Amino acid sequence: MVKKRTHIVIPAAVVAEIDTLVGKRGRSRFLTEIATQEVKRLRLLRALERPTPAWKDKDHPELKAGAAAWIRKLRRQDDKRFRRIENR
Repeated sequence: MVKKRTHIVIPAAVVAEIDTLVGKRGRSRFLTEIATQEVKRLRLLRALERPTPAWKDKDHPELKAGAAAWIRKLRRQDDKRFRRIENR
């Protein structure tokens, strides 16, 4: 990963709390992990707020009869497979 040095301003009390938790040498990693999580969370929220759905029915024809029917079919297949294994 390419890294870039940056300058940010954080309240002294927050820096002290971070140092208490991860130490002065762990600040960058801690803040990077937190920022990465927040970026993922915000991207997900934006995706969920889009007017067009991310899920397209044409991409999932197995769900045409509904998700419950698909799950029942999978469970029946598993039951058959397990019965074959038990009968060996």
